[in-house]
Amino acid sequence: MARFRRKSCIALIALVLLVLVITVVLKALTPEDSPFTRQGGAELFPERKNDPDAQRNNNNKPDDTKMNDSNKSDKDAELQATLRKFPPPNYYLHAFYYTWFGSPKFDGKYIHWDHPQLPHWDFKVAQGYPQGRHSPPDDIGANFYPSLGAYSSRDPSIIEAHMQQLRTAAIGVLAVSWYPPNMKDDNGEPTDGIVPLLLEVAHKYHIKVAFHIEPYQGRDEVNMFANVKYIIEKYGEHPAFFKYRTNTGKLLPLFYVYDSYLMNSEQWAKLLKHTESTSIRDTPYDGIFVALLVEEKHKRDILTAGFDGVYTYFATNGFSYGSTQRNWASIKAFCEDNNLIFIPSVGPGYIDTSIRPWNFQNTRNRINGKYYETSLSAALEARPDFISITSFNEWHEGTQIEMAIPKTSQTVYLDYLPNKPTIYLEITRKWAAIFGGERRRWQE
Repeated sequence: MARFRRKSCIALIALVLLVLVITVVLKALTPEDSPFTRQGGAELFPERKNDPDAQRNNNNKPDDTKMNDSNKSDKDAELQATLRKFPPPNYYLHAFYYTWFGSPKFDGKYIHWDHPQLPHWDFKVAQGYPQGRHSPPDDIGANFYPSLGAYSSRDPSIIEAHMQQLRTAAIGVLAVSWYPPNMKDDNGEPTDGIVPLLLEVAHKYHIKVAFHIEPYQGRDEVNMFANVKYIIEKYGEHPAFFKYRTNTGKLLPLFYVYDSYLMNSEQWAKLLKHTESTSIRDTPYDGIFVALLVEEKHKRDILTAGFDGVYTYFATNGFSYGSTQRNWASIKAFCEDNNLIFIPSVGPGYIDTSIRPWNFQNTRNRINGKYYETSLSAALEARPDFISITSFNEWHEGTQIEMAIPKTSQTVYLDYLPNKPTIYLEITRKWAAIFGGERRRWQE
């Protein structure tokens, strides 16, 4: 019996020692090794309620997410409500758009608003007119004054306001004036850096962006290929990048080529003819290339060059063969005979005497919108493939449909009175609907 008690005592002592050893081992385990965790690391033990870091990390994140989701949802709802106020965009109606304007806040100085008064090419005539630069913001290089002031094209709020005006006018595509990176016009700065923001805001408003390639210095068939490649590789996948499905079923970008006649047709053919080894055709960089038709003789050059269509650009009826409205029916017939796209350009008027004070003979009075409506009517009579508007905001030449306001200063400005600042947006909106209806009728 004594032996049994002794054995029991030894066993009890051994059991106690075993429990102590297990306890010490468990305490020595690291958190990663602890058996008291679920798979994936979710602890079984309750939260450390008095740990402020734990509260901040665990409580704030869900609230932040909800707040961010709520803000995004509110903004989306607000945008959708705004979009519902606009007419649907007409993607067959294009407006030429300029991003060369600058202001001290965004660009360190005024750009283009301080445009110089250009001298007449005849020295004797030039002596009779003022020369020098304009001095913004009260004295700008334009005969009208923008409702948004002497703005910067880089200002996101300006781009937003422009998209809203474009949608008010039912314009579906803006054709942005484009120079290659690090290149610029004679009075401006490089503008390619603005394109990404322009595409983003345009997409937000369901507007597409085409490229209006300017006659940059040294333009030839070789660097044209390189620059089209650059545009397509950098911007071609953006949902706002304008593409058009051709009669052959290809979905291709459309490029307006300003002053295309400055290159001879043989040079263009190396780029645009299928038969040439250096051709852009049937490559990933193929597109619809639209030439500027100025003189009647350019029609044959455009055919020889291999262009896909013509546009007329100038808003001055009678200024050139292409911009003379009575010629549009015959130009359309020529295009149909040669499988070319015809894009007449219409405008609300023309006046550039703020920068060419001697050029009054090319002024076309707006006549409170009648000139614009006559131009739009003439374009529709020609049954065009697209209609282009010169312009949304070429203020120097007074062709803008952008909102303008009366301005009192030492410089005398024209305005849209007795109509509202939105008058030309409203006229565009009316004719966009008419054009849409006519297009449907032509296709019946």
